[in-house]
Amino acid sequence: MPSKRKGKSRRRFVLIISTLLLLLFGGMMFYKWIAYRKAKLTRYKEFGIAIPDGFGIHGIDVSRYQHLIAWEEVKKMEVWNIKMGFAFIKATEGIGNMDPQFRRNWQKCRENDIIRGAYHFFIPTKDGKLQAENFIDKVKLRPGDLPPVLDVETKLSASPAALRREVKRWLDVVEEHYGVKPIIYTNADFYRQYLGVDFDQYPLWVAHYYEPRQPRIGRPWHFWQHNDSGQVNGITSKVDFNVFNGDSASFRALLVPGAPEE
Repeated sequence: MPSKRKGKSRRRFVLIISTLLLLLFGGMMFYKWIAYRKAKLTRYKEFGIAIPDGFGIHGIDVSRYQHLIAWEEVKKMEVWNIKMGFAFIKATEGIGNMDPQFRRNWQKCRENDIIRGAYHFFIPTKDGKLQAENFIDKVKLRPGDLPPVLDVETKLSASPAALRREVKRWLDVVEEHYGVKPIIYTNADFYRQYLGVDFDQYPLWVAHYYEPRQPRIGRPWHFWQHNDSGQVNGITSKVDFNVFNGDSASFRALLVPGAPEE
């Protein structure tokens, strides 16, 4: 009799745990459905910011802070003949972290025919090679994607020389793996103060907000993040806006022509 009671108790315990897990899974799915529906119904009459003149290719950059995105609504939005032609998506940070929205954003962006790019948020006090390996492990580039991006915007306690050394290690490892020169993202002041001529051969994505015509930086640049308070259909929070410095031919020439096997 004791063994039968123990067996029944085990089965009851397993049933309770299974039921709780099922309820938890159902709750998560319901929450995601609510979040997606809210994003899908998010509409704006305009982008809510001043758009600089003279640029034909516009885009956004996103991370978990934009929550669940309805990418089909991003794709369809058009104001003043301006549409979102590309999106930079946060992939990784440091030596082991991945943005929780990356996989979904990466897939849905491609499914909706928006040119996509992935970026890594650099931690200056961590090993550059290990950070590069974290990015490579998570990001599988395909032909037609934008080159990989290194987001470096703080030095923390690292010396300028150590910062530059680890940045260069990340760039070298990533370039060797993907066979394409990475893009550096940073703000205009940080580039001048800590990076400068040592990195002038890399494509630059520069952040310089609220300038009316172009960023104030004394070297060529490819992308300009000109505002951090834009609004786009399908996204419930504010989002960064960017422009590409060139025509459609030069934009296509920048894209990845080939990539390692997935």
